[in-house]
Amino acid sequence: MQNADVVERLKDLLDPCELCPRLCRVHRRGGELGFCRTGANAQVASAGPHPGEERVLSGRHGSGTIFFAGCNLRCVFCQNWDISHEQAGREASAREVADTMLALERRGCHNINFVTPTHVAHVVAEAVAHARAAGLCVPVVYNCGGYERVETLRLLSGLVDIYMPDVKFFDPQASVRYCHARDYPEVVRAAVQEMHRQKGDLRMQAGLAVQGLLVRHLVMPGRAREGCAIMGFLADEVSSATYVNVMGQYRPCYEAEAYPDLDRRPARPEIEAVREHARNRGLRLD
Repeated sequence: MQNADVVERLKDLLDPCELCPRLCRVHRRGGELGFCRTGANAQVASAGPHPGEERVLSGRHGSGTIFFAGCNLRCVFCQNWDISHEQAGREASAREVADTMLALERRGCHNINFVTPTHVAHVVAEAVAHARAAGLCVPVVYNCGGYERVETLRLLSGLVDIYMPDVKFFDPQASVRYCHARDYPEVVRAAVQEMHRQKGDLRMQAGLAVQGLLVRHLVMPGRAREGCAIMGFLADEVSSATYVNVMGQYRPCYEAEAYPDLDRRPARPEIEAVREHARNRGLRLD
């Protein structure tokens, strides 16, 4: 399928909106807002070189991050809540996003890293098509919360080089309580499998990621066993060579203090238990 056809297919999913698993079916091009509270255009919160992403993305000159406002999850513990929940950003067309991508490449960024792109996948696709036509050469990273429709991912196949989902929960009760999405566990499993089917294991050149799947998991307080189950899923049902970043930087943010089980940092033994399980299963740790 040509890029122009992909973009039109994705835009068609806005009316009614079926871009993500929420299936809100609102008419976003007509001004209606669904769960993500985003219209037909994207809102860019910030853009610039990011030195603190995974080492295979940040390298020496940074990952070229473009943060979108809004989100299709709105987790109660969100560390970017001012962007994802409060819609802090400026409206930007696909061509403006493409211009930002090219500017980040000129600044030496090793990749273009779209942060929270799910609800604006149509804009991402059109921007990538414009930027590639204008000479963009660096890889494109789809940095998401894992709550993706397989049908949308298939349309993005030829435009995304690296998928980077954050696999959060396998417990439906935790998913509905903290992410307002009871079906998150089944959805994220199917999404990660589709991402790997498209791009395979993460490949590197000169120590930098160029294509494939990179999975994040933020270890939550009291949920090390669930983290281990996620590592087992990756090893058994995706690939034992999956590249994983087991993250230990959770801290209570946004509304987390209203949930006693979330109102603390994870203990070091909890974090190390998940990392050790990942190592034991043969996964590649960042």
